[in-house]
Amino acid sequence: MDFIDLPPMRGACGTVRLPGSKSISNRVLLLAALAEGDTLVEDLLDSDDTRVMRNALLALGVSVEEEGAALRVRGCAGRFPRLQADLFVGNSGLSIRTLVPAIVASLSGCGDAKAEVRLSGVPRMHERPIGDLVDGLKQLGAQVVWLGQEGYPPLALQPAQLAAERVSVRGSVSSQFLTGLLQAAPLVARDKPLTIDVEGELISRPYVEITLNLMERFGVVVQRDGWSRFVVQPGQRYVSPGRIAVEGDASTASYFLAAGALGGGPVRVVGAGKRSIQGDVKFADALAVMGAEVVWGEDWIEARAPASGRLKAFDLDLNHIPDAAMTLSVAALFADGPSTLRNIGSWRVKETDRIAAMAAELRKLGATVEEFPESLRVTPPARLHAAVIDTYDDHRVAMCFSLATLGGPYVRINDPMCVKKTFPEYFQTFAGIATPVPVVAIDGPSASGKGTVAAQVARVLGFDHLDSGALYRIVALAAQRQGLALDAEAALAALAAGLPARFENERVLLDGLDVTDEIRSEACSAGASRVAALPAVRDALFARQRAFRRGNGLVAEGRDMGSVVFPDAALKIFLTASVEARSERRYKQLIGKGMTASMDDLLRDLHERDARDSQRPVAPLKRGEDAVLLDTSGMTVQQAVDFVVERAAALRS
Repeated sequence: MDFIDLPPMRGACGTVRLPGSKSISNRVLLLAALAEGDTLVEDLLDSDDTRVMRNALLALGVSVEEEGAALRVRGCAGRFPRLQADLFVGNSGLSIRTLVPAIVASLSGCGDAKAEVRLSGVPRMHERPIGDLVDGLKQLGAQVVWLGQEGYPPLALQPAQLAAERVSVRGSVSSQFLTGLLQAAPLVARDKPLTIDVEGELISRPYVEITLNLMERFGVVVQRDGWSRFVVQPGQRYVSPGRIAVEGDASTASYFLAAGALGGGPVRVVGAGKRSIQGDVKFADALAVMGAEVVWGEDWIEARAPASGRLKAFDLDLNHIPDAAMTLSVAALFADGPSTLRNIGSWRVKETDRIAAMAAELRKLGATVEEFPESLRVTPPARLHAAVIDTYDDHRVAMCFSLATLGGPYVRINDPMCVKKTFPEYFQTFAGIATPVPVVAIDGPSASGKGTVAAQVARVLGFDHLDSGALYRIVALAAQRQGLALDAEAALAALAAGLPARFENERVLLDGLDVTDEIRSEACSAGASRVAALPAVRDALFARQRAFRRGNGLVAEGRDMGSVVFPDAALKIFLTASVEARSERRYKQLIGKGMTASMDDLLRDLHERDARDSQRPVAPLKRGEDAVLLDTSGMTVQQAVDFVVERAAALRS
């Protein structure tokens, strides 16, 4: 499976120009197709979902042509020209729920006995209910044939005379059912008014507001009685406004506004603001409830962390912003207590069961999550865990969990390209405003002096220090104490995975005992080289090494810090010296600690170790193409430190 590894982030700041709104893009495409005249659509979102709608319109005989960066749609004046088609809608719920009523209206009174339009999608689409919408259309006289399970796609639409003047639809499953009926209503209400009654509470009302606003832009006014009754008077028709621009996607804005609140900020999104017709801009109000500092402009919103530095827990009814609410569930990981997201039952019938999916993935990060039929309660952990996030072919799951990196852990996102549904460039854009915790990777052969240099560089920069070799030395020491052979790979890997070791004030503790000097013995050094060649041991220590990346930054030294453990390190140094110089340094080090040593033995051992480290099949010692060579044979420690610090100075800001 494809994946993307996101490193811990130390902050987020910058400006993001939002891609076009998916909700507006697909509505505009359909309305433009149904209108009289040509419509030039500007700033249209280019994503899988909009391509689904575009391809469906082409299959129905609508002319859709690129005109520079815009799209020209030639309207068909209320009736699709081609009514024999097989439409694939992928996993785009909005596309199928708005196309079906419009196609039914086009088929009304159609004289072609062979006319039939079939709609299908990905397997998940065939699990997403559409029965309530079809029930409403059947009240009008529509002829719909289920091609699989009743109430779910795939389905076939056939010619039928629509005659009814009133239709009712449930409002509690999806507001898109109402949107579909509303957009088709002028095509049905040719001689008499059409009344649409909503049964029960209408969810996601702001999305219906978008529909009504855009219908009016195309010349159709809907009379309404609150949220329970909508009336379309006869004689109205869609007329092109000539040119229409799609505003930035407010649901997408939620990820970047949250990044500003979680990562310090400020982060500004451009393309949606006070003038927006999208309800998801209200996400900014939810951030304000959490204590974030939010500023509004006419077409922009800006968010930054609260002055206190800690976000507040919340208990909110999020029925009005169901998509953006997913972002809040991740923001809850950064709150000062348990947070509750209420009235989000519509998540159950989205691209996946989002309540179940978010609960499962939040738990991987260490959160305590209580899952209810229509709500979630999220209690943040003391510290976020590194996690591998499954995305369920759901773009919003993938985008939401990128924000967890602002809390310090590594996060692997499986199937990251599911974001193509609405925002193909999401991860590149996120990388543009999020700053990774910087890493200086210092690799090199044994006894080259990299440990001494790395420790001093870390102190100067104010970064943490990882002596990766010490971890392998501890494994070797622990193995010796337990009587394990140094080629017993499985047993050594199990030992490494649960290694009771920690680092405190430049001292190394094993089972609570100070082993700082003991692991520097020649026996431990030779043992470390042997166990480091074992793939299972390296795998067991991989996550542990990565966990050192936190705070202001990290100086990591070893054999494969820049090539394997931290391939995205901001600065990579390959520090080496002649074998003679390294032997001499090692000799002086051992003698200084009161240990016995032989220059001949040290020379022979270093030659053997260099060969073993450079020839091992897993993560061999080698200088990377992007690593700066530093030969310290004729340098003092301070000169080597100054060399690295000079090149790393910019990382402190």
